[in-house]
Amino acid sequence: MNTLKSLLFIFLLVLSGLAMAQTGAIKGTIIDEQSKQPIEYASIALLKSSDSSLVSGIVSKSNGAFEFSKLSSGKYLLRAAFVGYHNKYSTIINVNAGVADAGIISLSPSQQMLNEVAVKGTQINALNKVDKQSYKAGQFELAKGGSAIDVVKNLPSVAVTGEGEISVRGSAGFMVRINGKPVLTDAQTVLSQMPANAVANIELITAPSAKYDPDGRGGIINIITKKGVNDGFTIAANAQGGLPSTTDYGNTRKPQRYGADMTLNYRKDKWDVSVGGNYTRNDNAGYREGDAYTKNFVSNTITRFPSTGERSFKKYNYSGRTTINYMADAANSFSAGLFVGSRFQDRVADLLYHNTTSNLATNAPVKSTTYFNSNLQTKQGNFFLANFDYTRTFQNKSTLVAGMVYEHADLYGNTKNRNLKYPNTKDTIQYVYNPYKRPINGYRFKLDHSLPIGKGKLESGYQLRYDTQDGQFDYLVTPPTAQPNAAKFTGSLHAKNMINSVYTQYSGKAAKLEYSGGLRYEYATRTVNISYDQKPHQLDLSNLFPSANLLYSLNEGWKMKAGYSKRINRTTNLELNPIPEREHSETLEEGDPDLLPEFIDLAELGTIHNFKQGSFFTTLYYQHIKNPIQRLNSVYADTILNRVYTNAGSARLFGLEVGTNLQPVKWWSFYLGANLYNYKINGDINILGVATNVYNRAWAYSINSNSNFQLSKTLSLQANINYLSKRPTAQGEDSQFFVPGTSVKKTFMNGRLSAGLQWQNMGFFSANKQRITTSGRDFYTTTNYIYETDVFLVNFSFNLNKFTGKLKLPNSEIGDKEF
Repeated sequence: MNTLKSLLFIFLLVLSGLAMAQTGAIKGTIIDEQSKQPIEYASIALLKSSDSSLVSGIVSKSNGAFEFSKLSSGKYLLRAAFVGYHNKYSTIINVNAGVADAGIISLSPSQQMLNEVAVKGTQINALNKVDKQSYKAGQFELAKGGSAIDVVKNLPSVAVTGEGEISVRGSAGFMVRINGKPVLTDAQTVLSQMPANAVANIELITAPSAKYDPDGRGGIINIITKKGVNDGFTIAANAQGGLPSTTDYGNTRKPQRYGADMTLNYRKDKWDVSVGGNYTRNDNAGYREGDAYTKNFVSNTITRFPSTGERSFKKYNYSGRTTINYMADAANSFSAGLFVGSRFQDRVADLLYHNTTSNLATNAPVKSTTYFNSNLQTKQGNFFLANFDYTRTFQNKSTLVAGMVYEHADLYGNTKNRNLKYPNTKDTIQYVYNPYKRPINGYRFKLDHSLPIGKGKLESGYQLRYDTQDGQFDYLVTPPTAQPNAAKFTGSLHAKNMINSVYTQYSGKAAKLEYSGGLRYEYATRTVNISYDQKPHQLDLSNLFPSANLLYSLNEGWKMKAGYSKRINRTTNLELNPIPEREHSETLEEGDPDLLPEFIDLAELGTIHNFKQGSFFTTLYYQHIKNPIQRLNSVYADTILNRVYTNAGSARLFGLEVGTNLQPVKWWSFYLGANLYNYKINGDINILGVATNVYNRAWAYSINSNSNFQLSKTLSLQANINYLSKRPTAQGEDSQFFVPGTSVKKTFMNGRLSAGLQWQNMGFFSANKQRITTSGRDFYTTTNYIYETDVFLVNFSFNLNKFTGKLKLPNSEIGDKEF
């Protein structure tokens, strides 16, 4: 018993000693050296003075205050940091019992911050840097509850069509990055799956440096997502529901719109763990009016096939994501991520056709028929991604980063195309069924090194990208019919892409000049094997991609910038697939296994002006495009048009981009972005063995604007406009597209809870309608897509602690692009 009492006494004594050894604390305050205002969310690292190893880290509160508690006795250093400011170290602090006061730590703005244009109201909403423009997603209230597309479409020079196609400076081809990580996917697909509520900032990189992948004609859009900033738990949850539709086109099904997303973040000491999930159902109802004709010069006839009817979408997606960041010490950090998700979309196009054939010379009727086309196209995909990154920081401040990504995408779907008699639609004239399976596997490995030299840094690296696709495609017709080249309508395809690249670049500052220049080399191979073709379709490319950027400060209010970048817009596996799909009764779509990628030269020259109430920038830009990829029409049969992906000669584009953020008074802020450009495409091309000349040239413009009115501390109103003028295409033009909207938001619980009402696609001035027209020597087609107007949505958001900065959740490398 005495022995037990002795052990208990010793145990309590040790606990008491440990408790007494951890009663020390350090407190202090972080402020701006110039304005003397407190800095909220500044990062403070606690380091051992002996070896500068990391002990703990916290962020400052709204008044700039911070405190480390329960510290063991010893000597420590503090390192304070905040974006746009120079890091600052404290003197050595001795910690014993009690609280050691580090006092006021003043951070001075870095030269980078001085070279940025900031619009300050309640927050910094826009920044212009040497190579990019950066925008706060929170300023676009109408995007809340939607997808990242609803945020992106508000940026200067960004436009979104009625079909959801996104363009930057008039170019549909550009690259998407998520928190700096490249996503080799088409923008529409990947951004539609990301909740707008998860987006913190958007960077528009119009003349990317050699460090970035050279993919994308229009440059790069980098999405920066939110993460927790405080130690402990951070939770954000959002829910959205659509009110009953106010537009009725007599469709067979009614749209449903609802969804929810949640992000949890836990930070403590060396660990930072995030988990996120979302479900979104976002249907679109609509109507379609089409008119088309083909000319048959052999039989001397003209066949007209106008159509009208429903065109609506059922769309939903859900996913779960997690990432784990571990900082072993000041020199070594690790990050791992996992993404599992599913996406579904079907498109109904139930159209009534009135076909007539007449004599081409006299217009005398030859025959006519009326039939009903029931068309259902389904796309599905299950996605799995995993990534791992390791960062090593050396004593000379150089860094080495190694990263790996694996992706598997199980893509499958079908098109069911039924031509039915009318009005007795129970009788089938023809049924065409196109099922497919397209599993894809992709890998990426990269190694990046950064070395401080002088007043700048030298960066270099290597990257390997590799992906394969095994596709099986069928074309089943009931009753069976004879058709030319029947063997090519069904079969399998195997595609393989491999890209090896190395780069080096140097960036630095000299007095008022900030600069960067670099060179990237790529060796790429592409192989396409088709079941009915014994000869592989092989393409080997060896290319250099130089880049250069300059930013010069004329004075405190004016700056000038210039940039150049060589780019490539690569082909997708869908564009390479020559096995046809009967997408509609009137269309047959196929790719070209010998399609060449686009090569683009980008150049820009601009000015930036910063003044008391806001900022203004303007940029002149030029693009030269070699081998522009276009989807062109030709005649397959009297009532069927072929849509073929092909290279259409060459193109050039030049334009002027302007943008401004203003806050004339405390309760009103205004944002405007506009783009005016001239596009020309020209070339003698071959479409399925038929020589064709393509030429078009015209001006186009876009305007994105919103006004925010702060009616009270907790109530705000925002009006939004997105307008895209008519613009030229290779064989015709697309009409204007106009989308106005209004939102009201009310906050509660000191901003932690908010409720909003959105009025989307306000139904005036022909809103939410778009007509697409193409023509050639022997055909003409025009289609008017009429989408829902006056859509009302209710949003609820809850935040426990604030989110900001980067949440590095993994995102699709290739699967979404091929969806």
